[in-house]
Amino acid sequence: MMEMINTDKAPAAIGPYSQGVRVDNLLFISGQMPLDPNTMDIVPGTIKEQTARVIENLKAILEEAGLTLNNVVKTTVFIKDMNDFANINEVYASYFTENKPARACVEVARLPKDVGVEIEAIAVIK
Repeated sequence: MMEMINTDKAPAAIGPYSQGVRVDNLLFISGQMPLDPNTMDIVPGTIKEQTARVIENLKAILEEAGLTLNNVVKTTVFIKDMNDFANINEVYASYFTENKPARACVEVARLPKDVGVEIEAIAVIK
């Protein structure tokens, strides 16, 4: 069974994709950027503030599916500048306090809308 998960509490897709797709007991969440879901504008501020917005967007999609960050088993973090890693990691660690998912973090040449961070996630429905 496949179900599309979408919420207005996270930014609308800016391309031909769903915010999340549930397949059996897994939820695949598309990469989230530091966009305000109400305005679709990049949130102003530091990379820490932008990382927090990204994770809040992930949380909104998880909540729409009846899940929390504790259900996340894998994330991929894309960052524009590896010099931001420590700041991004600090914010990330403040959200993933109980269950720490497996993770990959890669520096990329460019992200959509030239944001500094994007995170995708896979969650398991327990």
